[in-house]
Amino acid sequence: MKNTFLPTTSLGKWSVLSVIGFALSIAALYLLIFLGERGGEGFFTNLWLAIPGLLAAVFGILSFLVGVIAVFWKRERSILVFIATIIGLLVLLFVSGEILFPH
Repeated sequence: MKNTFLPTTSLGKWSVLSVIGFALSIAALYLLIFLGERGGEGFFTNLWLAIPGLLAAVFGILSFLVGVIAVFWKRERSILVFIATIIGLLVLLFVSGEILFPH
């Protein structure tokens, strides 16, 4: 199977859609911050900011997991799936760091 730009398997498409959901969640989070929403002492102090943040984390991690399954199990060789999987890995590392080493 040769490398293509667009995914050919359904799992590859789900991985790319998940990373698009991640980007939209981050955009919604920054839009809310731009409109004046501010956080508090804890993560769930302002639910208007917590919900897009949690959605972004879920979409990012989902993109990684589905992308890995698509690449290794379904033999997906799409460039977009590789990019989505790398972005998902970075999100997973960030979320793991925030959970393991809170500040």
